[in-house]
Amino acid sequence: MDVRNVFKPLDEKNLSWFHIKSLITTGMGVYTDGYDLSSIGIVLLTVLSSFGITKQSPDYTLITSAVSGAALIGAAIGAIIFGFLSNMGRKKFYGIDVGLMTIGALLQAFVENPLELVIVRFLLGFGVGADYVLSPMIMAEHSNAKDRGKILALGFGLFWGFGATTAAAIYLLLSAMGISPDIVWRIVLAAGAIPAASVIYMRRKIPETARYVGRIKGDLEELKKVIKEVTRKETLSINLEVKDTRSAFHYFRSNWNLILTAAILWFLFDIVAYAGILFGPNLIAQSLGINSGVFQILVEGAFTLPGGIIALALIDKVGRKPLQTLGFVGMAISFISFSLYKNYAGIAFSPLIAFILYGLNNLASQAGPGSVSASGVLGVELAPTKIRGVAQSITVAGGRIGAALTAFVFPSLFAHYGESFAILFLASIAGISAILTYLVVPETKGKSLEESSRELILSNIKS
Repeated sequence: MDVRNVFKPLDEKNLSWFHIKSLITTGMGVYTDGYDLSSIGIVLLTVLSSFGITKQSPDYTLITSAVSGAALIGAAIGAIIFGFLSNMGRKKFYGIDVGLMTIGALLQAFVENPLELVIVRFLLGFGVGADYVLSPMIMAEHSNAKDRGKILALGFGLFWGFGATTAAAIYLLLSAMGISPDIVWRIVLAAGAIPAASVIYMRRKIPETARYVGRIKGDLEELKKVIKEVTRKETLSINLEVKDTRSAFHYFRSNWNLILTAAILWFLFDIVAYAGILFGPNLIAQSLGINSGVFQILVEGAFTLPGGIIALALIDKVGRKPLQTLGFVGMAISFISFSLYKNYAGIAFSPLIAFILYGLNNLASQAGPGSVSASGVLGVELAPTKIRGVAQSITVAGGRIGAALTAFVFPSLFAHYGESFAILFLASIAGISAILTYLVVPETKGKSLEESSRELILSNIKS
C-alpha cells in the first residue's frame, strides 16, 4: 500500500459542505487580514492629520512608513514563530491568531499618538502573520486535489479583497454621516475586530488535518477519524507506517530551492502589491483627484473582483504557473502604460483613462500572483508535510518583508524621484517576477500534496 493511498479519499472527495465550512472558517481570518492591512491605507492621511502631522513636518515620511509598515513587520515575525509551532499541531494554535488580531484591532481606537499606533499595529500584524501561515496550510491539507487551487484562491485571495472593500465602505459611510474624522479613523481601524472575533470558536472546533495526524503525529486511530469526518466514509485499512521518520533537514536539503523561489516571488509581489494597497488610496488617488474610499471600492469592484473570478475559473484548469507568469506581465504593462499616459497625454489627459490603466494592474494581479503566490499556494504545495509549516512561514515572511520594504521605501521614491519613476520601478519588479516564475516554478495543478511537494519520492516510504 502506497502512502498516497492513505490520503486518496481526501484528494478524490468532491467539493462538500465540509470544504465550504472550512473555507468560511479559514477565509474569515483572511477577510480580516484584508480589512486590517488595507484600512490603514484608506485612513492614513486622516490619522496623520489627527496627530497634527503634515507633509511639512520633518518626520512626515518616517511616521508614514512606520504606521504603514508596523503590522507588516509584526506579520513577518509572527509567521516565523507560528511556522515552527505548527509542527506541534495545525489546530493547536488556530484561533490564537484571530484572537491577537481582535485585541490589536480594538486597541487602535484608544491610541493617543503615532508611537502607540505603531506598537498596537505590530501586535495586530503578529496575529496576521500567524494566520497567513496556518490558514492556507489547513485549507490545503483539508482540500481535495482538483479543487485545491480555487479553494485557496477564493479563501485567501478574494476574501482578502472583500475585507479591503468593507473597510472602504465603512469609511465612506461614516464620513457621509458627518462624524468627526478623528472618530472615523478610530472606528474604521477598530472594526476589524468584529470578523476576527466571529471565527475564534469555529477555529477551535475545526478538526486537525489528516496529514498532520498521520505524517507528523503518527496516530492511526485519529487519522481514520479525521478522514471519516471529512469524507463521511469508512477509511481503508491502513497497514503501513504512515508517520514520516525522515528529518526535516532532509527535506529542506532537497527542496530549499523551491521554497526559496516561492519566498522570493512573494517578496517581489508584495513590493508591488503593497505599493498599491498602502499608498494607492492616498498618493495615486490624490494625484487623480479621487476620494480614497471611492478609489478603493472602484478598484476592488471593477478590477480585483473580476481578476479573482478569472483565477477561480482557470487556476485548476490552466494551472498556477501560466496564470502567475501572465499576471506579472499584465501588471508590468499596466504600470508602464499608466506612467507613459500621465507623462505624455498633455491637455488630452483624462483621470478616468489613467484610473483604468492603473486599475488593470489589479486585474492582472488578482488573476495571477495574487491568487497564486500571495494565496500561499506555492508555499503549501511545494513543501512536504513535515516542513510545510516552516516553509510556509519562510514564504510569508518573504512577502511581509517585501511589503514592509515598500512601506518604508515607496514614499521616499515617490517624494524624491516622482510618481513616474516609482511606478516604472514597480513595473520592472513585475517583469523580473514573470521571468522567474516561468523559468523556475513547477506546475502543481491536480496533484496531491505528496506529489506536488515530491514528498513520496523524497521519503521513499512504502509497505
